[in-house]
This record gives sequence, C-alpha cells and structure tokens, in this order.
Amino acid sequence: MAPSPVPAPGRPARPPVGHASGTALPRAARPVELPPVHGALVCVALPALAVCPEHGQLTGEGAEGVYAAGRRLLSRCVLRVAGREPVALQGRMAGTDRAVFLGVLRVPGEAGPDPGLTVERTRSADGTERITLRSAAARPLRLPVEIALGTDLADLGTVATGRPGAELTASVHGTGLRWTGSDGRSATVTADPAPMDSLAAAGVLRWEAEVAAGAAFTIGLRVRGEAAGRPTGSPGGGTGRPGGHLLAEVRAEADDPRPGELLRASVEDLRALLQRTPEHPADVYLAAGVPWRCGPVTAEALWAARMALPLGTRLATTTLRALGRTQLTGEGAESGRIPGPLRDAGPHLPPRCTGIEATLGFPVVLAEARRWGLPPADLEELLPVAERCLDWLRRAARADGLVPDPGSAGARRAETQAHAHRAALLGADLLDACGRPGGDVLRDTARTMRRRFRHELWIDDRTGGRPALARTADGRTWARPGGWAAHLLDTGLLGGGRYAQGLLDGVETERVARLLGTPDLDSGWGLRGLAVKDPDHNPFGHRTGAVRTHETAVAVAGLAAAGHEEEAASLLRGLLDAAEAFDHRLPEMYAGAQRTAGGRPVPHPAACRPAAVAAAGAVHALLALAGVRPDVPGRSVSVHPLSSAPLGAIRLSGLVVAGEPFAVRVSRLGLGMVEEAAEGLQLGV
Repeated sequence: MAPSPVPAPGRPARPPVGHASGTALPRAARPVELPPVHGALVCVALPALAVCPEHGQLTGEGAEGVYAAGRRLLSRCVLRVAGREPVALQGRMAGTDRAVFLGVLRVPGEAGPDPGLTVERTRSADGTERITLRSAAARPLRLPVEIALGTDLADLGTVATGRPGAELTASVHGTGLRWTGSDGRSATVTADPAPMDSLAAAGVLRWEAEVAAGAAFTIGLRVRGEAAGRPTGSPGGGTGRPGGHLLAEVRAEADDPRPGELLRASVEDLRALLQRTPEHPADVYLAAGVPWRCGPVTAEALWAARMALPLGTRLATTTLRALGRTQLTGEGAESGRIPGPLRDAGPHLPPRCTGIEATLGFPVVLAEARRWGLPPADLEELLPVAERCLDWLRRAARADGLVPDPGSAGARRAETQAHAHRAALLGADLLDACGRPGGDVLRDTARTMRRRFRHELWIDDRTGGRPALARTADGRTWARPGGWAAHLLDTGLLGGGRYAQGLLDGVETERVARLLGTPDLDSGWGLRGLAVKDPDHNPFGHRTGAVRTHETAVAVAGLAAAGHEEEAASLLRGLLDAAEAFDHRLPEMYAGAQRTAGGRPVPHPAACRPAAVAAAGAVHALLALAGVRPDVPGRSVSVHPLSSAPLGAIRLSGLVVAGEPFAVRVSRLGLGMVEEAAEGLQLGV
C-alpha cells in the first residue's frame, strides 16, 4: 500500500480526471495548511520514512514520526536520562535513509559545567533506532533511563490536515509495547536489551544503565507495523525495496567539488523514492515527493524517469509500464489518454490536468529511451500504448491545431503545446523506425501546431516578441513571463544526435533565451515561476514566483542545446549554490526571492524534499555540461559540451549507453572526450 497523495501548497490532490469531452472541470478546492517540514530531517527508503526534528526527540508535533506505507507507526519517542532530556547539539543526515543526533548531559553530582555524558542517536527510515550513552566521567555511573513512546496510527493524509487524532493506549508486548487501532492495524516497538520496567498506560520503557568509566550503554529500538495481524512491509519487517540496479552509480569528478556532491546525493534520493505498484510488484516508479506525494504513479514520475535516462533505461521501462496500465481504452473521445489529477495553475487559469502531461510525455520518453538503448522486447511491449497516446493527440489537436485543456472551455497553454509538439515529432520518428504507419500525419500535426502557436500564443512587440502563457476559449491572452517558458526550448532527441525542431524558430528561441536570462526571471538561485515585475508575483507562489527545480533544470539543458551558454551557465551556477545551501538535497521548489550578498535560498515551508523531479533535474542539468547525445539504434554517440566550461574540467562516469558503462571528460577548454563506451558505438564530438 503506497501512502495516499495529499495536497501540497496550491496543488490540491484530485481523483484521476476522466471527464468526457465537453464537461467543465471544477476549480481547485482550498488547500489545507500542511505541517511545515522544511526544517526536518527526512529519512527515506519508501515505503518507509521518518520525519525528525533537528533535536532528535519525536514529540508528535506536526508530521514528526516513523511511517510505513502511509501509516504513522510511531509519533512520540522522547528520551530522558536521570529525569532530564539531553541538550541537543547537532542533527544531521548520515545518508538518504538515516539521521544522526548528538546531545550531552552533565553527570549527576558533578559540580563543573562540562558535560560528562554524550548521547548519540541514529534513526533510520526502516524503523530502527540506536541510542548510545557514552561516559567521560572518572567514576562508574548508574543512570535511570526512560523512553516515552506513543502513536496515533494516523495515515499520512490525515496528518497533513493537522487533525490526526489522539494517541492510542499501549499494552505490554514482549520486550516493548504494542498499539492497536479500531481498524485492526497495529504497531509494535521492541527494545534490546529488554527494559527493566514497562508502564503501558504512559507508554514508557525504563532501564537502569550501569556505565563504567569511559564506557558506553546502548539501547536498540525497532518499530513494526501490521494490518489485521499481517506484516505490511513496514519498518523492521522488510520494506520490499526495489533493487538498486534500476539506477547506475554515476559519479562526477571536477575542479568544482559541488557537482560530484550533488550528483551523489541526487542519485541516492532517487533510489530512496523508488516504490512498487502493489498489484504489479515489477512496476517500479518514483514517488513524486516526500512526505506529501507518495501515491500512485504520476506525470512527475515520468518526467523524472526521462531525465534519469543517462542512468539506465530500466526505470523508464517500469514507469512507462505502470502508467500504461492506467490508460483509458475503448472507442470514446478520451480513448488513449492517461488519467491524472488536477493541479492548481495559478490565480487566472483553471487547474491543469497532469494526465494530459503524462499522455504527451509517454511517447517522448519511449522514443528517447530507445535512443539510449532500450531493449527491443521492452519497446515492442510499450509501443501499442504510445500509439494510443499519439492517436489521442491527433484527435485532440484536430479542432484548431492546438491541444486544449479538457472541457468545453479548455485553455490552450503554451507549455502543453510544447509537450504536444515534441510528442508529435518524436512519436513520428518512433513510428517510422518501428515500421508503423502514422508518422507523416504526426509531422503534419506538428507543422500545424507551430503555425497556430505563432498566431495564437506568440505576442509581437517592440522588444522582439514573447510567448504567452495561455489563450482562453474566449480569446483572452495571458502574457505572463515565467519559468514555464523553459519547456519551449525542450525539443527532444532524434537519431544521429540531432534535436527535433521546436515550436520556436531561431529568432524566437533567442528571444526566449534572453528572457530566461533576465534578472526578472533568474533569481540568482534558479528560475522564477513568474517574473518579479508581474503584479501577481509572490516569491512563495508555486506558479507565481517560486523557483521550481525541474523548470530550472529544463532551462539549463534547453539553453545549452540551443547554444545560449551564458544564460545556461548562470542558471546552473545558481542551482549548484542553492543545492549547497540545502545540503545537496534540492527541494521541488523554494522561494524566488532575489539573491543578495551573503544570503541563502529560502525554503518553501511545505515543499517536498526529496522530490523526484528535483533529484532527476539535478542529474539533467549537470549532464548538460557534457551534452551526451546517444543514438544506439544508429550505433553512435556524440558529446556536445559547453565550450565555456563554466565549472572547469569535469569527468562523468558510470553513465549507461546501450546497456554498458559510459564515461566522458570535458576539459577546462570545453573540449569533450569519450573515455569509455560500449563496443561497436561510433564516437563523435
């Protein structure tokens, strides 16, 4: 069972959209106030996770606790030694799935100010915790130790509302305690060594710790969950984690150490976010983000799998398979579309349908995975789903050449047209390569789309023109410059290391590149979602000014591919600086406030961190430095590095092309050299 999706700021969770054509879509409901987690240490190994405050004590406040499969198994874990809580000194992540906390206590009876007792705690996402009392006293100590435990067994969605319910009453169970809810679910904590005393009514376990001079005393805790007497794949009981073979061990060695740190942390986060579809355990995909969006496979999982293609094609295959199972079938107008929830799109437009994103993204990811070396058997299995997606695209664009939002009053969004145009061109290339009909019709659709985009969604002015965000059915045009324009530069990979023609011509591409490089949009930490001069700008608005990591990464790669290296390098440096401030675990978004000397990026209070598109986006942006363009069916691979080498020399290894290791080096002069590749690939620079 995967954790239920809950609303993130301004992005209310909705059931999958399956409205028939002509049905109006509802406005987004008012979002709930999510408990802030930006200051928490979040240990992740889905379906298990632990949300910990920096001091290490779990007090049951907000989202604190140990979770498994969307259920909070432990909300309170408060340690006291000789009746006192340790003085917290440090809390830090020791890995994606565990956090370490350090505290101290003065030894009872000692007159001096120096602490004589160190308290070390290591808490893991799998529900285990190790508590060590280490003495620096010159005499043996006998210390009463107690741990107060509790849980409400609330599901994550309920925790998100701020009304999780009261703690349950515990009962003594073996060497620990047990809590049972009204639905038959239960949680058990066991301790080693066994406590000397257990007070079930108060949820307290007690020990008398005898610590020799210079010695230590250790307590181990393990929490486990059950549903109606059956283990649930919960902490301590086996999490059923997907294998690490899905993502390669990529490394970066550079003059600047930050790319290596960011790449390592991002791949670790991606692995921690992997989860299985319960009905089909082989369908592994990335959760959109922790802690709030760990539900079924989403469009974000698809985009993340696309950006992670340099780490291997297996994740793309399993993600596509999981999404393909949800595709609408039959003979209706919606046949071929992949359902998805609605997401808020800002103050002036109705919610957008992420199912349309997934439908348009499916053939793109499949086509690009083929270029990276997708096995023929996987391609054959997934191709019919892509064909149905492309059939839906042709029907959707038939009316006026553009793809509308669902419903009779559906807006034509520029971002959606970029996704649709890319799908049409890469889909046509895919169908031709597989000997399937329809490629020419899709190319005609793409040509019509470019013409209609220029007429409907490009605004000519004295500055050279700019793209519009959207045009509504009543003819109004929303000209709101923002990070969404980065998607207009993302064209997709074809054979021979070529990029597909984009919606924009050369002049328009240059105009968008300059727009993305202006201080209005480049905050110094990344790309703002809305220009700072816009009257609706809000640095914390998820669509009205916050920096969205995914859009910044797309902009870096798109600008680099289009030859606008100065703008790409500026955004990449800002992203790296932000990542360093966030300990190399980038959140899905953060405040779009202007960077100042000595300042730091400001976290969004309830953004997911880690998030799939943020971690994969970091990989995508860093690989733009080398510009690896594979064409495995054509038995070739080329590199197109940034000639300015904005981060100095860098070597990327552990990548995967044609199922084999691939390594590339870029010199300080911006010259690229392939150092390792599959046998038989023709190499080009």
